[in-house]
Amino acid sequence: MTYKYSLTLPISGANKLQRFTDWAKAVLPDLQHKLPLETPIRTETMTIRLRDVADRTRVLTALGQNQL
Repeated sequence: MTYKYSLTLPISGANKLQRFTDWAKAVLPDLQHKLPLETPIRTETMTIRLRDVADRTRVLTALGQNQL
């Protein structure tokens, strides 16, 4: 399967990838996503790839309720 959809999230600080992975497992355990291989500490955003447009909506809704 391919990851056709993307979502750019505002996130700063170190360990962005691990923090998002931990958050996704806790809040959306069935979310299928693909993260970049690395993200520089200085960046303020991170783009994740999603399989379905509905997953994009689920992530945005969950972020509104539970901070990353």
